[in-house]
Amino acid sequence: MKPSHAANDNQIGQQIAETRKVWQPRIGRELTDADAQQFTHNIAGFFGVLADWSRSEKLAAANDAAAPAASNDDGEAQHER
Repeated sequence: MKPSHAANDNQIGQQIAETRKVWQPRIGRELTDADAQQFTHNIAGFFGVLADWSRSEKLAAANDAAAPAASNDDGEAQHER
């Protein structure tokens, strides 16, 4: 049995149609399929960068520990004030 790409093609067609619906009025010209695909690619890339940036900030905050506590002669930790 041959694999069917019709479902995937239909999904891509719907995505292109939705992209045109959103962006054509904003840019004031007809979008080609290639234009719509490029818009989708660029927007996905933009949000991917934002997600990476957010993860990096969260990781940096989690790793941003205060200076290690010093210990006194009794072996107890002393925290700076």
